[in-house]
Amino acid sequence: MRRLSLWMQAHPLVGDSVIAACLAVFELLSLFNLPDGVNPVVFWVVGAALLAPLVIRRRNPVLSAYIVVVAGYAQLLTHAATEASHTHDAVIRISDMALGISLYTLVAYAGRWHALRYAALLAVGSVAWAWWRIGWQNGGVIAIIVVTITFALCWVLGEFIGARHAYQNEVAQRLALLETERDQQARIAVGRERARIARELHDVVAHAVSVIVVQADGAAYAVRRNPELAERAVQTISATGREALTELRRLLGVLRSEDGRDVDRTPQPGAGSLAELAERVRGVGLPVTLTVAGDLDDLPAGVGLGIYRIVQESLTNTLKHAGPGASADVTVTRQGERIELEITDNGAGGRQLVGVSGGNGLIGMRERAHVYGGSLAAGPGPAGGWRVRAVLPVDGA
Repeated sequence: MRRLSLWMQAHPLVGDSVIAACLAVFELLSLFNLPDGVNPVVFWVVGAALLAPLVIRRRNPVLSAYIVVVAGYAQLLTHAATEASHTHDAVIRISDMALGISLYTLVAYAGRWHALRYAALLAVGSVAWAWWRIGWQNGGVIAIIVVTITFALCWVLGEFIGARHAYQNEVAQRLALLETERDQQARIAVGRERARIARELHDVVAHAVSVIVVQADGAAYAVRRNPELAERAVQTISATGREALTELRRLLGVLRSEDGRDVDRTPQPGAGSLAELAERVRGVGLPVTLTVAGDLDDLPAGVGLGIYRIVQESLTNTLKHAGPGASADVTVTRQGERIELEITDNGAGGRQLVGVSGGNGLIGMRERAHVYGGSLAAGPGPAGGWRVRAVLPVDGA
């Protein structure tokens, strides 16, 4: 039954046709009791003009209502018994219900302004009917009261249904808006997650590949003159590759897991891992001086990871672009509720990271700083070389 109701609501023409057909069936009963003095052809034409517009009453309520009221005036002018004024008889037919149905439709679907104009025409016609066809002395006043109450009920019902439709439309619009906002939030969340994963992959892969390339070049140079040095370089390549594979497996495990289960729980590197990072880079052949001022043990995990990745990317860029004989200085200072990072090298100054490597590493470092409410600047140092300076709040706001 619910499906039938929803289907009828989606196809108003069918429901309105059923209403008109039902009234027409009852109207046919008048065939056996046709009022005296009323032309049968005129009687049925007026009846059709009253009922037929109901088929389109919701598709075009204003046009339907005015056709009905014109048919009502035609009935007023043509339908009367021969001695109506003496026998106190006036012709009332089932199809006259279309007048009240049209008033209800205008209030519910077209608005009060159209309904008021239509009601004014009804009022004029009803007064003329009561005075001309019934007479004030023969019950015309009572007839006006009954008609007024009937049309008032139609108006009130139209107000109720109109308010209900307005409420349903408002709810539907809000649901559509909420669904749109939900989809937008989902797309934003997916974009943020993709950016985060891209930063992690870039930091892991770029650092590992840079170390491998440097060590491979060194091994190729020393493989004949200094086999021991070449062997150490190959060992470094192997260790770096294994570490990179471990990081990649962990990231891919997070992507493949839908509920967070069966995921490698190896802790992410943080500020406490800077010494280990500096030692690994020294092993590659880049002298690194690390200076830490202040307590970094109680930093939030996200801020600590951001510090580590910024330092890692900066040293990776030094490996790739600073040239032979370069060295790097890393300074991490905690001043109250903010962390200041400065990574400098004495390599070839004025290099353009964007032109050399696409600038993805620099973009990733800035994104990391901005995610935690900080800032990052990179460019040539005052005394040559390259300098990266970042400021991150401890609370990550």
